[in-house]
Amino acid sequence: MPLSAGTRLGTYEIVSQIGAGGMGVVYKARDTRLDRLVALKFLPQHLSGELPQKQQLIQEARAASTLDHPHIGVVHEIGETPDGQVFIAMAYYEGESLKQRIAVGLPHGEATEIARQIAVGLDYAHRHGVMRMSGKLLIFDF
Repeated sequence: MPLSAGTRLGTYEIVSQIGAGGMGVVYKARDTRLDRLVALKFLPQHLSGELPQKQQLIQEARAASTLDHPHIGVVHEIGETPDGQVFIAMAYYEGESLKQRIAVGLPHGEATEIARQIAVGLDYAHRHGVMRMSGKLLIFDF
């Protein structure tokens, strides 16, 4: 289902694909109602019709939407395309991914600071019960 630039999904207009992997495809989109950029996360095409995977994506969005912390991505809503594909609309953050930063090398001090920020976010999620919901760690891999 690759979405091309200009495709409309409700109030969202696709700008470009920004990531893909085993956990799904992520698009940069414009929320035309609020005039802001968002990230839309979809399940991979081969899993999009599977009810357990859809339910897991919805559970992931619900869990993350309960958290309000500077080191955790903001979930705006759960949506669905006309053909039944579920997606999470999240805040879009400009810049390189952690994977890209690691690929070019991180100075020790920067690596330590990133690890600290991740730990603080995970601690916050854990203290708010999110990590215990399904017995596994909830990580958004963009």
